[in-house]
Amino acid sequence: MKIADRYILKKYLSTFVFCLLLFTVIAVVIDISEKTDDFSKANLTFVKILRDYYFGFIPRIDALLFPLFVFISVIFFTSKMAGRSEVIAILSSGVAFRRFLMPFLGGALILGGFLWIGYRHVVPRANKTWGDFHKAYLDNNEVPLQNNSSYKQNTYFRLDKDSYIGIKGYDTISKTGNGFFLQQFKNNKLVYNLRASNFNWDTAHNKWKLFNVTERTFHDINETVVRTQEKTASYNFRPIDLRKDDYLKDQMTTPDLNDFIEREKLRGSEMLSTLLVERYNRDAIPASVIILTVIGVSLASRKVRGGSGAHIALGVVLSMVYILFSRFSVVFATKGNFTPWLASWTPNILFGILAFFLYRRAAR
Repeated sequence: MKIADRYILKKYLSTFVFCLLLFTVIAVVIDISEKTDDFSKANLTFVKILRDYYFGFIPRIDALLFPLFVFISVIFFTSKMAGRSEVIAILSSGVAFRRFLMPFLGGALILGGFLWIGYRHVVPRANKTWGDFHKAYLDNNEVPLQNNSSYKQNTYFRLDKDSYIGIKGYDTISKTGNGFFLQQFKNNKLVYNLRASNFNWDTAHNKWKLFNVTERTFHDINETVVRTQEKTASYNFRPIDLRKDDYLKDQMTTPDLNDFIEREKLRGSEMLSTLLVERYNRDAIPASVIILTVIGVSLASRKVRGGSGAHIALGVVLSMVYILFSRFSVVFATKGNFTPWLASWTPNILFGILAFFLYRRAAR
């Protein structure tokens, strides 16, 4: 690594850190101004708000705006270099634009890898901290949402290709429920039916306990009925599978989310598209760091009238367009028939084409 490479990489990373800290402070101040009344109504201490809310809120908002921070940092630093004629000096010395781009790509790989690891493990834990606090203290001050209630009613889902489970009521906190039934079909005929008045999750053995159980096995011309007071069973679902709320998918680490998606695929879940978009976004968003870096360097490496201000304004506009594309794609995937993978990667594909065009133009 040459002196110019170390200089560019150092400036790139330091500018990003400064931008990250600055926008984080702004985001926290804005959020405090909006939530002050809610915090006061809940009688929360400063330490509890900081530990149980902002330790989750800050990683969450930073991960959301991470590509924007990267883009603005690249444009700001590169335009400053162009304004001081440093880019001209480097390129005039015989360095190809592709070689000039290398330290920027190195920094983008570092930041993109950092974000990728964060989305897999750190951000889900931060989302859990934020979500638990929000449900406990802030959602109570809003209109209650049935999906966010700890008590689920009238749940019905597919267990495997031949079996279906129904639950009249289930408490996600105590992990107990009532009105449980299981139906198994073969060749479109009901062959087995199980009903239990109550059930709960046995944490010691990781199994379900059913009470007042009636099992019916249907034959061609008769049926077999077995009644028991208590039955322990292993089914292909766990308490977390019944906890379907607005925060669940964001709180799972990527390995847990992968397992959850496989189980939901087997059951034909209606929320499968939402889960897949979340999973693919965890790879697509870190990849956007590299694409936006190439765009930023290609735009800001030339000295233009208006200086860095013009570059930053253009960068903010492009960032907003990228975020807009991302939101539209997610909506079309979750509410329509848009393929989840394509929904997550469409903004990267479109901006990747733009990055290639700008790179070829700047390399001339």
